Amino acid sequence: MAQVTSAPTAVEIASQVHEGTLTARQAAEDALARIERSQKLTNAWQVVRRDAALAEADAVDGRPDRFALPLAGVPIAIKDNVPVAGEPMMDGSAGSDPTPQTRNHEIVKRLRAAGAVVVGLTRVPELCIWGATDSVFGISRNPWDPAITPGGSSGGSAAAVASGAVPIAHGNDGMGSIRIPSACCGLVGLKPGYGVVPADLGANSWHGMAENGPLATTVADAALMFSVLAGEPSYASISEPGTLRIALSTKAPSAGLPVSKEWAAGARRVAELLRGAGHRLEERTPRYPATLISTTGMALWTTGAAADAGLLADISKLEKRNARHVGIGRQLARRGFPKPGPQEEWRARATEFFKDTDVLLTPTLAQPPIKAKYWSRGGWLATIQANARYAPFAAPWNMAGWPAMSVPAGLDADGRPLGVQLVGKPGSEAELLALAAQIEQLQPWQRISPLAL
Repeated sequence: MAQVTSAPTAVEIASQVHEGTLTARQAAEDALARIERSQKLTNAWQVVRRDAALAEADAVDGRPDRFALPLAGVPIAIKDNVPVAGEPMMDGSAGSDPTPQTRNHEIVKRLRAAGAVVVGLTRVPELCIWGATDSVFGISRNPWDPAITPGGSSGGSAAAVASGAVPIAHGNDGMGSIRIPSACCGLVGLKPGYGVVPADLGANSWHGMAENGPLATTVADAALMFSVLAGEPSYASISEPGTLRIALSTKAPSAGLPVSKEWAAGARRVAELLRGAGHRLEERTPRYPATLISTTGMALWTTGAAADAGLLADISKLEKRNARHVGIGRQLARRGFPKPGPQEEWRARATEFFKDTDVLLTPTLAQPPIKAKYWSRGGWLATIQANARYAPFAAPWNMAGWPAMSVPAGLDADGRPLGVQLVGKPGSEAELLALAAQIEQLQPWQRISPLAL
C-alpha cells in the first residue's frame, strides 16, 4: 500500500484554514489523493466525489465566515445510508434505486454549514444489518490487517479514517455499528443517546435504536464533530472528568459467550489506569435480562430491517441471508412485535445499576474481529453466530437508548487494535468524552494504521 504522507486531524485542518495557512481546496485535494492511495486495500468508498468535493471546498474558501466555521475545510466521509443530494443512496443493496438523491439529510446539512467538505460516501453491508462490511459492491477491509473486517455497519467509514484518508467520518449505530468498527480499527466512536442528534434513518431508525455519530482518530476530533451533529458548540470543549464511579465488567451480556483474554485484559488495563488517576473502581455487571439479545434484540433488529427493506426499489434483489432476516422480521411484526415491555424492564434495570455508578467500562468486543470475506454469500445462521460471538457488548445500550462510545485500548499480540466501551446515563455524552480524553492522555494510541504510514 502506498504511504499516507500526511494525515492531519480535523482540529488541525480547521485551525490552519482559520489561520489562512491552508485552503479548503488543498485539504480536499490532499484527502482525495489519500483516498486514491488507500482504496485498493480498504475498498472503503462507495462514491468518491472528486469534482463535487473540490467545488464544495472552493465554496468554503469563498465564505466570508470561514474563519469561524468549526469544521472549516475538513474533508469528511458520509456513510452510504443517508441522503446526500446529487448522489445515489445504495445502502449496500442491489435493490436500491440508483437515482441520485434530491435532498440532504439534516446531519449532512449541519456538517456542510460548519464548513466540512463531503469527499465521498462509504460502503456498508446491505441495509446496514451486519457487523462486517461486504455486499454486492465488494469486501471492505481493515487497514490494520486486510484479512479481517473493519467491522460494520459503518465499516467503510472506519476503514477510511483508520487509513488516514479522512480525519473524521459519519457513521450510525443501531446495534453497535459505530462502536464495533471503531474497536476493529482503533478509533474513537460515539453513539449518542436518544434524541441528541437527529436520526431519521430508514423507515423508523430501527424503532428509535439507531443514532448518527462520529468516528475519529482523536477524542478532540470526535467531540468537535459531535458538537456540530448535535448543534451544541459546548460539546467541542472537553473538560476534566472529575472523580467518577466506574464499574468494570468483562462478562458478555448473553450467557455462554466467551470473552477473549486479550480483550478482557485490555479493559482491565484501562480500568487500572483510571483507578490510578483517582477514579473509584469496582467490578460489577448489569443485570442483563436473559432474553435481552436473543428475543428482545432479535425482534427489534429483524422488524427494523424488514421496515427498511420495504423502502427498496426491488426487494427481490435482497441477499439470501437478508431475505431470511427480513422474512423473520415480517413474521414477528404480524404477531405484534416488538413489544415495549422488555425494553422498559431493561431500562429499569440499567437505571438501578447506575444509581451508584457513573460509567460502565467493558471491552467493546468479546473476540477479535472476524474475517473479511463475502459473508453476504453465506447463510443467515452463520452470519448471526459470527456477529453474536464477536460483538455482543454494544446492542444493550441501543435498546436502552443510552450514550456509549468505543475508545482505543492498546494492541493485541498480533498488533491489531483493542478497544473499551464506555457507557453513561442519558445526557452524559460530555462526561464520556472527558473520560475518553483522559484515557487518551494516560495511554496514547497510534492514530493511523502502520500499513498506511
